[in-house]
Amino acid sequence: MRTKIVFSEKCLEYGQLSHTENSIRVEKAVQILRKKKYEFVEPKPCEDKDLMLVHDPGYVEMVKKGDVGDIDSPAMADIYEYAKLAVGGAILASKTGGFSLMRPPGHHAGIKGTALRVLTRGFCYFNNIAIAVRKTGKPTLILDIDGHHGNGTEEIFLGDDKVTYLSLHRSNIYPGTGNETRKNCINFPLGADCGNELYLATLKNALSNLNLRKFDQVAVSSGFDTHDGDLASLGLTQSAYLEVGREIARLDKPTFFVFEGGYNGENVAEDINELLKGFEKA
Repeated sequence: MRTKIVFSEKCLEYGQLSHTENSIRVEKAVQILRKKKYEFVEPKPCEDKDLMLVHDPGYVEMVKKGDVGDIDSPAMADIYEYAKLAVGGAILASKTGGFSLMRPPGHHAGIKGTALRVLTRGFCYFNNIAIAVRKTGKPTLILDIDGHHGNGTEEIFLGDDKVTYLSLHRSNIYPGTGNETRKNCINFPLGADCGNELYLATLKNALSNLNLRKFDQVAVSSGFDTHDGDLASLGLTQSAYLEVGREIARLDKPTFFVFEGGYNGENVAEDINELLKGFEKA
């Protein structure tokens, strides 16, 4: 059965085209994926109470009032509603085994916004995947393949017996975290010249050392800024994402995907397609 793409045109409405995290990357990706005949489904905003599953109520109220912003994640008009819609996309993906192709992303948003002593939220407002995972209540493996470490996700789940967080990311770039494994948060920082072979070997080794019987589902923070030449490049090509999809499929668990980074719309679309093709045909 083909993975459905969770998407709403509303997520294209906000932001500035000059900002790195702009609507063009998602708009281009959607155009290409529609031509590949994926089925698209429309999410609804999450409920306010869903945000409290992982975030401090005071922080949620700040976003609601628009009293939050930093150099990466400005206090844009109506950002509270757009961010709730992105959370709703992740929740719908968790229910349908889909791929939420929504913005803003989420894995840098911690309990009170900024996380693990990092001063900015890296384009994020609410932690979409963390809220979706916590809402399911299921023991979960969160696999983060974005090129930047998901410091918000690690902060939220550190020490949580029901969740294991596994991240492969580029070292020595924003947010500067994820340099070591801590409790249930397993980190693999990699060099910029990593390339497909080392990346895939690291992923296979990491997954092989997990006790998969602990998990009822897999949630994938799906970033594609690891693509060669992108913002957090690890020198990966499209074929790497096909193999990543196959490795996820071999876990043989209900799985959903939530979009994080990746800033070249054409590459993002093809990388998503390869990831899902590998996942569906493994």
